[in-house]
Amino acid sequence: MINLDEIDRRLLAELQDEGRITNVELAQRVGLTAPPCLRRVRSLEEAGIIKGYHAELDSSKLGFTITVFALVSLKSQAEEALRGFEEHMKSLPEVRECHMLNGEIDFIVKIVSRDLQSFQEFLTSKLTSAPNVDSVKTSLTIRTSKNLPGVPLG
Repeated sequence: MINLDEIDRRLLAELQDEGRITNVELAQRVGLTAPPCLRRVRSLEEAGIIKGYHAELDSSKLGFTITVFALVSLKSQAEEALRGFEEHMKSLPEVRECHMLNGEIDFIVKIVSRDLQSFQEFLTSKLTSAPNVDSVKTSLTIRTSKNLPGVPLG
């Protein structure tokens, strides 16, 4: 873990909340002038703490009205089988997140889809038929009450 001071933490918190903030505004918010603020941000990027900047999109306005979480169990937990499943998930654009779990379930996968029919097609043609998949249990989200990126820095 990298040692961060209070200014670094404030920089990260501001950028996590608003990635498009200008360097001048960011510097003002954390009590720096623009040049040292930019140096600190670049240092945080070079250290790999800041991995990238992304726009938050409204999936429903883009036609993706369904979000599903799938609990996936594999037939084998050999490293080659786990990596094969992960690589397959990386190749599927509908899969937005894939996390290996500890316990009975091997993976939890977050999937977006345009509608129920599209999801059903994805489920049968791309997920349950994937190599080494033993079982899949799915749950459609009804609503999302909290969806924050990043980590708590406050």
